[in-house]
Amino acid sequence: MKKSVSHTPLNYFPVKHGQLYIADIPLEQAIAIVGQTPAYLYDRKLIEQRVESLRNTLPDRILLHYAIKANPMPAVVQHLAALVDGLDVASQEEMHSAINTGMQHSEISFAGPGKKDSELKAAIAAGIVINVESSNELFRIERIGKELGLIPNIAIRVNPDFELKASGMKMSGGPKQFGIDAEQLPELLANMGNIAVNFEGFHIFSGSQNLKNEALIDAHNKTFALADTLTQYLKVDFRFINIGGGFGIPYFPGDEPLDLQPVAENLARLLDEYSAFKDKQIIIELGRYLVGEAGIYASRIIDKKISRGLTYLVTDGGLHHHLSNSGNFGQVIRKNYPVRISSLKPTSETETVSIVGPLCTPLDTLADKMELPRAEIGDLVIILQSGAYGKTASPENFLGHPQVKELLL
Repeated sequence: MKKSVSHTPLNYFPVKHGQLYIADIPLEQAIAIVGQTPAYLYDRKLIEQRVESLRNTLPDRILLHYAIKANPMPAVVQHLAALVDGLDVASQEEMHSAINTGMQHSEISFAGPGKKDSELKAAIAAGIVINVESSNELFRIERIGKELGLIPNIAIRVNPDFELKASGMKMSGGPKQFGIDAEQLPELLANMGNIAVNFEGFHIFSGSQNLKNEALIDAHNKTFALADTLTQYLKVDFRFINIGGGFGIPYFPGDEPLDLQPVAENLARLLDEYSAFKDKQIIIELGRYLVGEAGIYASRIIDKKISRGLTYLVTDGGLHHHLSNSGNFGQVIRKNYPVRISSLKPTSETETVSIVGPLCTPLDTLADKMELPRAEIGDLVIILQSGAYGKTASPENFLGHPQVKELLL
């Protein structure tokens, strides 16, 4: 087994003399390159280090795919395309981004319910793998393939009868819009040889944002067992099993980083145990885990006020750029992301503040009652853990404020 490589949290962006550094550049200098705040800034070396850490920890047979939806910035996608084994897309625009990287089309997959005929046509024409979300979608794919005179490449997305316990977002285990229920698949798989498609494999995805290695181990055990059962019904060969992702990153006080070593050891055991899969590709598809900790969101303080004993820092950025940090991206209870103050005139004093944006809604909160270094108008507020589900997962046009810029350093 490979040597353990721990997931080192989380202070990737050092503060020197009061100013945060990214990619070894003082933040004010980086902002000068961008030309404005608010801005998202991403560190390419941190992305490289995360991929290297995974390669050093997971069994060699495991292939890594990047789920573009986590951060579809073209420069980030292009950078990761050179580091991973494949790309997953969730729209035609993301498909174009993936194709533009030069990634082999056979290593691009297209997931998501409700794919339009035009999207399916584009995917079939490009020769990428379509993750089929329903039997109806499968027969639409077959029809469109015949119209084009092409054999579509497909994988069956399975909705398992189990869930990834303790995950931030459960994607399986009950009625879901994602995938075909496992119990509906035997008849479909037995007939696969009679459908005019090229069956590439299975996509079995059960949840996301998980910090519990025991939950991931349990899900992997069940995923391999389910894949083994499903293959008994097939009369055609296939290429891969995509076991999803689910690897989480710590966001909030009390979160402990995911210990990947037990997960890797269990995967090595499963690869040995399921000898029927020895010639199959085993894919792990990750998004947030690859990019989430490599990015920051920076906004500038434009006002400071005290209201009935509480100090407010008012910035030029907010939920319209960073919906997840505001707590309006599905969290039941709002918690603070890690926050830093970057100042050219640092002080050792601290104060309890709430940080808000410029929008006319009380939901526009970047930080609530946090003790931070004393900040002044003109200083920068930094939200860490902002490399995933930021700009494109936010209502950027809400109230017509300026759009945010992005830069990969």
